[in-house]
Amino acid sequence: MRKVILGDLSVDKVFESEGSMPMSMSLPQVTVEDLAALKHWYWDETLADDPTTAMFTLSTHSYLLCLDGKKILVDTCNGNHKTRSVPLAHNLDTRYLENLAALGVTPEEIDFVMCTHMHADHVGWNTRLIDGRWVPTFPNACYVMGRTDYAFFSEQTEEAFHREAYEDSVLPVVKAGQARIVDEDSVIVGQAGAGLWMEPAFGHSAGSCLLHARKGGPQAVFTGDIFHHPVQLVRPDYPFFFDHDGPTAVAVRKMVLERYADTDTVIFPAHFRKTSAGWVKRNGGAFRYEFTEG
Repeated sequence: MRKVILGDLSVDKVFESEGSMPMSMSLPQVTVEDLAALKHWYWDETLADDPTTAMFTLSTHSYLLCLDGKKILVDTCNGNHKTRSVPLAHNLDTRYLENLAALGVTPEEIDFVMCTHMHADHVGWNTRLIDGRWVPTFPNACYVMGRTDYAFFSEQTEEAFHREAYEDSVLPVVKAGQARIVDEDSVIVGQAGAGLWMEPAFGHSAGSCLLHARKGGPQAVFTGDIFHHPVQLVRPDYPFFFDHDGPTAVAVRKMVLERYADTDTVIFPAHFRKTSAGWVKRNGGAFRYEFTEG
């Protein structure tokens, strides 16, 4: 993704990894007709006309914001060397920090780390392994976490995937005194409408939120996992297999698409491939996505 400049706000993408799962697992309701509709405006090498052979391929990346002199990282991907019960996220060895460095930024320069929610693929680089201990990757950052998700995941002692991420990617930040637990409607920088602020968008996780940023130009909205893949703009009514509350997640997805369709608001999804950022457009009774350039 080429740097997106919106007035006095700039946004870069920090790539970590890509991974695929069968379309029939992630969105089993998808039909031949849905894929044909998608093909008019989006396609990649892992898709197929037949939903039983099509793959649901995701990018995992962070966004780096420069706003009011602050460097802000949104969602920190899977992380390296993490023990995970999900193979796609297990014991990765990626060039994430090198990709951040290529943007001219060191971990020490990050002022805020924001989590749209606290699933393992959004908190992994909160910490890194040094001398056998998980320590905060961004030593000078305030890590902002929503209160609802923090409470939910701190109590997940039975489900391995949630427990693993909490123990190695959240708890060390809390113990280091760098966590700021906030309500999901909090303002983090500046003021609502001219800064960085949060909005509750519960459903995909217990406490998912949208992050809004604006400074002298069009608004940027960081949607986390409100949608994972462009096919969900064709059929926003299909629940995703990993949603905490499927019906609520569907309602939030529809709300976001309706609100921002045909506006100048730039959407920054957590898992879209290509340039990732773009605009929602109405497309008959559904929606399509127009990616930013290069």
